[in-house]
Amino acid sequence: MAGSSSEILHSFTDAMGRLTGGNPAILDSPQIGLAVSGGADSLALMLLAHAAFPKGISVATVDHGLRPEAAEEADYVARLCAERGIPHDILKPHSPITGNLQSAARAVRYRLLSDWADAQGLRWIATAHHADDQLETLLMRIARGSGIAGLSAIRESNGRVIRPLLALTKAELITICEDAGVAPCDDPSNANTDFDRVQVRNWLKSAPPLLDTARTSRTVTALREAHDALEWMAAKLEPERIAVVESRVTTLDPAGLPPELVRRLLIRALHSQDPQLAPRGDAIDRALETLGAGGKLTIGNLLCTGGSLWRVEPAPPRGQNR
Repeated sequence: MAGSSSEILHSFTDAMGRLTGGNPAILDSPQIGLAVSGGADSLALMLLAHAAFPKGISVATVDHGLRPEAAEEADYVARLCAERGIPHDILKPHSPITGNLQSAARAVRYRLLSDWADAQGLRWIATAHHADDQLETLLMRIARGSGIAGLSAIRESNGRVIRPLLALTKAELITICEDAGVAPCDDPSNANTDFDRVQVRNWLKSAPPLLDTARTSRTVTALREAHDALEWMAAKLEPERIAVVESRVTTLDPAGLPPELVRRLLIRALHSQDPQLAPRGDAIDRALETLGAGGKLTIGNLLCTGGSLWRVEPAPPRGQNR
């Protein structure tokens, strides 16, 4: 835990320098976009960034159109930015969000932020994920039976999306808002127990104090390093284990490899035929079992066949025999 406001600011500026590869304090025009919703976390992100490099930031607030209060919250953020001379935009989806609201809203949010950053010429998009989010995410993924990749939890950077608050706790971010006299907005979805994250958060409030965000961060870092090492090894094995035949068939030789490496090579083989395919853990588990027994199955629009060499190829049209 960083502690005082000055220590929190120091931790933040160190993280921003590491994530951007430079010194954001010397920026004389906006290069860093901040995603600010009006909650304590993102308002603290805005306040810290404005204190550290006031000329280097621009702010966007996404109004998903899912709550009537969201427009007022976006206007509130706009006023806070205007008081500080920070450029601000309100982003809205072009069509209503449907389906699984949490995942759909997240996808829409990142797409809107990416398009906004492109239009503004911003190099980075900073979000307000923090240490408590990291702990909650790790517990959620354990509950879902995630593998090493999933247990790596929230990454500090993903392309141009950066998360400079992961070393800071929710309590510290609330302190930043209180010290600045800025009142956060209250999103009622944070109390909706239909959401897994809210259930985990409520459980943590009543659980014995055995889980610590700093120790969780070390665990996540170790898991991420293990994931990256396995990906490095899979990349080394790919040229000798995976072959693409006439662009229509990919073969994979799984002989003698540990299951985790076969898993990663199978995903690479699938991507060689369909780069957009994103099979989840259960689908890959089922494929590994079926192919290891010499069977066949379809994943997306691809037919996978077991044997001494596994085959991945476009599935024939329905009703057509191979």
